[in-house]
Amino acid sequence: MTTSGGGSATSGGPVTGGEVCAVVLAAGAGTRLRPLTERVPKALCPVGNVPLLDRALARLAGLGLAGPERVAVNACYLGEQVVDRVGRRAHLSVEPGDPLGTAGGLGRLRDWIAGRGVLVGNADAYLADPQVPPGPDIAALLDGWDGRSVRLLGQPADDPAAPGTFAGHLFVGFSLLPWRLVRNLPATFGDLVRAVWRPAEAAGALTVVPYRGTFYDTGTPADYLAANLHAAGPDGLVDASAEVDGRVTRSVVGAGARVHGVVDRSVIWPGATVTAGERLDAVIRAGADLTVPAAR
Repeated sequence: MTTSGGGSATSGGPVTGGEVCAVVLAAGAGTRLRPLTERVPKALCPVGNVPLLDRALARLAGLGLAGPERVAVNACYLGEQVVDRVGRRAHLSVEPGDPLGTAGGLGRLRDWIAGRGVLVGNADAYLADPQVPPGPDIAALLDGWDGRSVRLLGQPADDPAAPGTFAGHLFVGFSLLPWRLVRNLPATFGDLVRAVWRPAEAAGALTVVPYRGTFYDTGTPADYLAANLHAAGPDGLVDASAEVDGRVTRSVVGAGARVHGVVDRSVIWPGATVTAGERLDAVIRAGADLTVPAAR
């Protein structure tokens, strides 16, 4: 296994390994974000007032990957919400029963992938590089790819020898897989770590491409809050349609929300309410009745 500088993320280097499609994984239940994900699938939780899934699709569009011939989205848990959100923007794979996992989800899409390399993105990955727009910020994954090796987007781990690392890096949401390793994946539950990544690593056919921007996996309330605060910037972000006559600092307030109390370092979901006299700090508020603590 090697670590590649991958060139500049804006270099626009050629992909030599043939045509590439993309799959956004959006089928998971998001159990660590409950009870928020009892109402909304994790892929549709807003970060900076934009659903995570929309952020993923916009990043792919920034690479020239868009439309149902080039991009697929899988759905399962609360899948009807994902289907409605995607509309005609991508091919949809709705998994019956329980989610099939990262490998099984791709296995169910084999006929659609149909011989192409596939860029796989986790819908819950929040990525932001202040120097490069979404899409070009991960273009190094594709630059000069040979069509046979596995590439992972990564960042240096605090402990390079920790379990779950690759060449001393943590995976940060996107991987590039060759058709030769996708074509035999069954449409049964499985994960890409065991089915593809580790075997490729053992064969010396896996490369980590470093990502220089900010990454959060948004899987826990603390990381979800951190991603929102990063997206909002130091001044916070309040949707123009929100009704605010309380005090809001360093927070994200969604469309149609009503804030009559005091909110600091928090996320107020679209349509949510903060009543007069309430003081919220480091929480996520959904509706009028759900408050999820999110401090680290």
